[in-house]
Amino acid sequence: MNELIENRRSIRKFEPDYRITKEQLNKLLGAAMMAPSARNRRPWEFIAVTKRETLDELVRIHPYAAMCGTASAAIIVLGIPQADSKADFVPQDCGAATENILIEAVSLGLGTCWCGVYPKKDLMEKLSGYFGIQEPKYPFNLIAVGKPAENPKAKGFFEEGKVRYIE
Repeated sequence: MNELIENRRSIRKFEPDYRITKEQLNKLLGAAMMAPSARNRRPWEFIAVTKRETLDELVRIHPYAAMCGTASAAIIVLGIPQADSKADFVPQDCGAATENILIEAVSLGLGTCWCGVYPKKDLMEKLSGYFGIQEPKYPFNLIAVGKPAENPKAKGFFEEGKVRYIE
Protein backbone atom coordinates (compact mmCIF):
# COMPACT_ATOMS: atom_id res chain seq x y z
CA MET A 1 0.00 0.00 0.00
CA ASN A 2 1.13 3.54 -0.72
CA GLU A 3 2.91 5.20 2.21
CA LEU A 4 0.95 8.45 1.77
CA ILE A 5 -2.33 6.57 2.14
CA GLU A 6 -1.03 4.70 5.18
CA ASN A 7 0.03 7.97 6.85
CA ARG A 8 -3.14 9.95 6.16
CA ARG A 9 -5.04 10.76 9.37
CA SER A 10 -7.81 13.10 10.44
CA ILE A 11 -5.92 15.81 12.31
CA ARG A 12 -7.86 17.82 14.87
CA LYS A 13 -4.97 19.74 16.48
CA PHE A 14 -2.65 21.91 14.43
CA GLU A 15 0.45 24.00 15.22
CA PRO A 16 -1.22 27.41 15.70
CA ASP A 17 1.77 29.50 14.57
CA TYR A 18 2.32 27.65 11.29
CA ARG A 19 1.48 29.64 8.15
CA ILE A 20 0.60 27.76 4.99
CA THR A 21 1.96 29.24 1.77
CA LYS A 22 0.01 30.03 -1.37
CA GLU A 23 2.30 27.57 -3.17
CA GLN A 24 1.24 24.79 -0.78
CA LEU A 25 -2.43 25.70 -1.20
CA ASN A 26 -2.05 25.67 -4.98
CA LYS A 27 -0.45 22.21 -4.83
CA LEU A 28 -3.43 20.95 -2.80
CA LEU A 29 -5.90 22.54 -5.21
CA GLY A 30 -3.97 21.26 -8.21
CA ALA A 31 -4.18 17.75 -6.80
CA ALA A 32 -7.92 18.20 -6.33
CA MET A 33 -8.34 19.24 -9.93
CA MET A 34 -6.48 16.13 -11.10
CA ALA A 35 -9.22 13.92 -9.64
CA PRO A 36 -11.34 11.86 -11.98
CA SER A 37 -14.86 13.05 -12.68
CA ALA A 38 -17.79 11.60 -14.58
CA ARG A 39 -17.50 12.59 -18.25
CA ASN A 40 -14.63 14.87 -17.19
CA ARG A 41 -17.20 17.48 -16.13
CA ARG A 42 -15.07 18.67 -13.18
CA PRO A 43 -18.17 19.94 -11.31
CA TRP A 44 -16.25 21.68 -8.55
CA GLU A 45 -14.90 24.99 -7.39
CA PHE A 46 -12.91 25.75 -4.26
CA ILE A 47 -12.72 28.47 -1.65
CA ALA A 48 -9.29 28.66 0.01
CA VAL A 49 -9.33 30.42 3.39
CA THR A 50 -6.26 31.59 5.31
CA LYS A 51 -7.74 34.65 7.05
CA ARG A 52 -7.75 33.95 10.81
CA GLU A 53 -11.11 35.68 11.43
CA THR A 54 -12.77 33.54 8.75
CA LEU A 55 -11.24 30.33 10.11
CA ASP A 56 -12.59 31.27 13.55
CA GLU A 57 -16.01 31.92 12.03
CA LEU A 58 -15.97 28.41 10.50
CA VAL A 59 -15.66 27.07 14.06
CA ARG A 60 -18.91 28.86 14.91
CA ILE A 61 -20.73 27.91 11.70
CA HIS A 62 -19.88 24.18 11.60
CA PRO A 63 -20.46 22.20 14.81
CA TYR A 64 -17.69 19.70 14.02
CA ALA A 65 -15.03 22.10 12.70
CA ALA A 66 -13.40 23.12 15.99
CA MET A 67 -10.02 22.20 14.49
CA CYS A 68 -10.28 25.28 12.25
CA GLY A 69 -9.42 27.25 15.40
CA THR A 70 -5.79 26.12 15.09
CA ALA A 71 -5.70 25.27 11.36
CA SER A 72 -3.64 27.43 9.00
CA ALA A 73 -6.20 27.14 6.23
CA ALA A 74 -9.47 25.64 5.18
CA ILE A 75 -10.63 24.57 1.75
CA ILE A 76 -14.35 24.55 1.02
CA VAL A 77 -15.18 22.22 -1.86
CA LEU A 78 -18.18 23.41 -3.87
CA GLY A 79 -20.30 21.09 -5.96
CA ILE A 80 -21.84 22.32 -9.19
CA PRO A 81 -24.81 20.26 -10.44
CA GLN A 82 -24.82 19.66 -14.17
CA ALA A 83 -28.13 20.83 -15.63
CA ASP A 84 -27.78 18.81 -18.83
CA SER A 85 -26.76 15.57 -17.12
CA LYS A 86 -29.11 12.61 -16.71
CA ALA A 87 -27.31 11.50 -13.53
CA ASP A 88 -25.85 13.47 -10.65
CA PHE A 89 -22.30 12.30 -10.00
CA VAL A 90 -21.26 15.55 -8.31
CA PRO A 91 -20.90 13.96 -4.83
CA GLN A 92 -18.62 11.21 -6.16
CA ASP A 93 -16.57 13.70 -8.16
CA CYS A 94 -16.18 16.09 -5.20
CA GLY A 95 -15.30 13.14 -2.97
CA ALA A 96 -12.51 12.14 -5.35
CA ALA A 97 -11.20 15.73 -5.43
CA THR A 98 -11.31 15.83 -1.63
CA GLU A 99 -9.36 12.60 -1.26
CA ASN A 100 -6.67 13.96 -3.58
CA ILE A 101 -6.33 17.00 -1.30
CA LEU A 102 -5.99 14.76 1.76
CA ILE A 103 -3.29 12.60 0.16
CA GLU A 104 -1.37 15.56 -1.33
CA ALA A 105 -1.36 17.21 2.10
CA VAL A 106 0.50 14.21 3.56
CA SER A 107 3.13 14.51 0.81
CA LEU A 108 3.67 18.16 1.85
CA GLY A 109 4.00 17.31 5.55
CA LEU A 110 0.58 18.80 6.29
CA GLY A 111 -2.45 17.40 8.04
CA THR A 112 -6.13 17.68 7.20
CA CYS A 113 -9.56 16.93 8.55
CA TRP A 114 -12.55 16.46 6.24
CA CYS A 115 -15.74 17.93 7.72
CA GLY A 116 -18.88 16.95 5.86
CA VAL A 117 -21.42 19.57 4.83
CA TYR A 118 -23.56 18.10 2.02
CA PRO A 119 -26.38 16.94 2.33
CA LYS A 120 -27.01 18.77 5.65
CA LYS A 121 -29.30 21.62 4.53
CA ASP A 122 -28.65 23.80 7.59
CA LEU A 123 -24.86 23.66 7.14
CA MET A 124 -25.17 24.18 3.40
CA GLU A 125 -27.33 27.27 3.97
CA LYS A 126 -25.05 28.72 6.67
CA LEU A 127 -21.89 28.34 4.59
CA SER A 128 -23.62 29.52 1.41
CA GLY A 129 -24.85 32.62 3.21
CA TYR A 130 -21.49 33.39 4.80
CA PHE A 131 -19.48 32.98 1.59
CA GLY A 132 -22.12 34.23 -0.85
CA ILE A 133 -22.37 30.91 -2.66
CA GLN A 134 -25.15 31.11 -5.25
CA GLU A 135 -27.26 28.18 -6.43
CA PRO A 136 -26.89 25.86 -8.16
CA LYS A 137 -23.46 25.68 -6.49
CA TYR A 138 -23.39 24.26 -2.97
CA PRO A 139 -20.78 23.61 -0.27
CA PHE A 140 -19.90 19.91 -0.33
CA ASN A 141 -17.43 19.89 2.55
CA LEU A 142 -14.82 21.85 4.39
CA ILE A 143 -11.26 20.65 4.89
CA ALA A 144 -9.11 22.02 7.72
CA VAL A 145 -5.41 22.18 6.76
CA GLY A 146 -2.27 22.83 8.78
CA LYS A 147 0.88 21.48 10.38
CA PRO A 148 -0.15 18.55 12.61
CA ALA A 149 0.27 18.99 16.36
CA GLU A 150 -0.74 15.37 16.94
CA ASN A 151 -0.08 11.97 15.41
CA PRO A 152 -3.16 9.81 15.92
CA LYS A 153 -2.81 6.08 15.47
CA ALA A 154 -4.34 4.43 12.44
CA LYS A 155 -7.83 3.12 13.01
CA GLY A 156 -8.40 1.72 9.56
CA PHE A 157 -7.03 -1.58 8.38
CA PHE A 158 -7.74 -4.26 5.83
CA GLU A 159 -10.71 -6.43 6.79
CA GLU A 160 -11.09 -9.42 4.51
CA GLY A 161 -14.58 -10.00 5.92
CA LYS A 162 -15.69 -6.82 4.17
CA VAL A 163 -14.68 -8.21 0.78
CA ARG A 164 -16.60 -10.62 -1.42
CA TYR A 165 -14.36 -12.30 -3.97
CA ILE A 166 -15.86 -13.55 -7.24
CA GLU A 167 -13.27 -15.82 -8.84
